Amino acid sequence: RFCGVGRVVSGYSTSAGIENPINPSIKVHCTQLLINGNFVDSASGKTFPTYDPRTGDVIAHVAEGDAEDIDRAVYAARKAFDEGPWPKMTAYERSKVLFRFADLLDKHIEELATLETWDNGKPYEQSAKIELPMISRIIRYYAGWADKIHGLTIPADGPHLVQTIHEPIGVAGQIIPWNFPLLMFAWKVGPALPCGCTIVLKSAEQTPLSALYAAKLLHEAGLPPGVLNVVSGFGPTAGAALASHMDVDKLAFTGSSETGKIVLELASKSNLKPVTLELGGKSPFIVCKDADVDKAVELAHFALFFNQGQCCSAGSRTYVHEDVHDEFIEKAKARALKRSVGDPFKAGVEQGPQIDSEQFEKILRYIRSGIEGGATLITGGDRLGSKGFYIQPTVFTNVKEDMLIAQDEIFGPVQSILKFRDMDEVIQRANSTRYGLAAGVFTNDLDTANTLSRALKVGTVWINCYDVFDAAIPFGGYKMSGQGREKGVHCLSNYLQVKAIVAPLKNPAWI
Repeated sequence: RFCGVGRVVSGYSTSAGIENPINPSIKVHCTQLLINGNFVDSASGKTFPTYDPRTGDVIAHVAEGDAEDIDRAVYAARKAFDEGPWPKMTAYERSKVLFRFADLLDKHIEELATLETWDNGKPYEQSAKIELPMISRIIRYYAGWADKIHGLTIPADGPHLVQTIHEPIGVAGQIIPWNFPLLMFAWKVGPALPCGCTIVLKSAEQTPLSALYAAKLLHEAGLPPGVLNVVSGFGPTAGAALASHMDVDKLAFTGSSETGKIVLELASKSNLKPVTLELGGKSPFIVCKDADVDKAVELAHFALFFNQGQCCSAGSRTYVHEDVHDEFIEKAKARALKRSVGDPFKAGVEQGPQIDSEQFEKILRYIRSGIEGGATLITGGDRLGSKGFYIQPTVFTNVKEDMLIAQDEIFGPVQSILKFRDMDEVIQRANSTRYGLAAGVFTNDLDTANTLSRALKVGTVWINCYDVFDAAIPFGGYKMSGQGREKGVHCLSNYLQVKAIVAPLKNPAWI
């Protein structure tokens, strides 16, 4: 049996503020685990609450999966892979299911965007106008790859026919984070399905609702039972069970670097399953001396504050050349003060609440550490309103590399501005971190752009732009920011095995 979303009213009021939040216009029905094509209760019967970050109130109670439920889901995925139709379908048939799924995503943008904003706190306009179109585009991108995955015929040094084929790796375990629940669902499910894999996906306990609803739509599109199983639950129970499961053939994880270490260890101690990791970052955004300061301020502001600062690639270390530093600071402060913070369902709001009380308190602790460490707080630094998890857009200057706010991933609306003098210095300082996910460079000088883009030890460099996430552009990190790549053609290899087949040639006409 499948869940449904019931319409209550259409449209949204824009008159409510932080203290009187807008009432979302849907009812939540998808709250069970999805195993073998059916929505079912957890084996234990336990549920857990998922909260509205605008108020701290409970949205719904969701089935709490644990090790027994992971076993049930893996069994279903294994049976679907070994005996079911999905890996045996033609690639074109698999692509048609994915194209139908993308159409359903487009049809249900309002419901999905509402669930995403309600459960996560991101602005509804961001969910509906930016992220949902990106999600259906990613699904279509990988649907198009399904019948283009093929091997090679290789000339050998002797009379042998040598070919390679690409086989699905099997059952894929996938663990997604809370900051972009639906987008990460698409980044994981999108490339695994056209390869012929089956999946057990664990959603983040903070944001379980949208993945369950998207999975329902995928089954409506014709996905066979057992191919995609969704288990909501907690990391130490459901997540650990999935990472260490002996019948899971591959694991993909997006989250913090600290948790990534645990996931990698569990995978290695079980069946040595391959693991891809998309982890944290402390990305530099470098404003060069030739910069148009107004444009640089706006882009640096976006690079840090987008999605409430809860973005692994956030440009959270803003390096500004000394020639434009003072002007930049004044304008960065003014831009932060203009930032619209409030109910994410209200039109024109740029920043909603942080995800939950734990993240809220963590960010405030980092702000206090910045003040105590000697950085200059020029705006923000406190909560906004008396309910929910809203934090004022915060800007620090006089930040030094050894401060926690310059070293740790805060994952919040806290901009740290650092002054630099020359190219060699900023390269050394930008690279002096355990992370290496992304970087931004703002300059009109081609030589400067080329030098920095090659010198920075990161997986993505955005030049005079930031957070451009096209479906075809690979994304991932150096150092402790991860292993492997998401998106693009590179991601398909995460879900494929390469097999070489060699046979002798008798009296060949040519070799």
